[in-house]
Amino acid sequence: MKEEIVKLYSMLEQTGVYEVDPVEEMRMRTWARRHYAPVQDRDEHWHPVVLDEMVRRDRERGFAHTPK
Repeated sequence: MKEEIVKLYSMLEQTGVYEVDPVEEMRMRTWARRHYAPVQDRDEHWHPVVLDEMVRRDRERGFAHTPK
């Protein structure tokens, strides 16, 4: 699924469209929670929704967010 997220982000980046429908957003947020990665291990090319969900999880766990 990681590859799917990267492909989706690449496609959206090329078209300049970053908005996703609610179902796709939920799918990406679920993926982000299941595949949580520490800040230093996150790929900056992941979709903004995925990165946002990981930051939310950081906050839930009491970690301060520090971007790469």
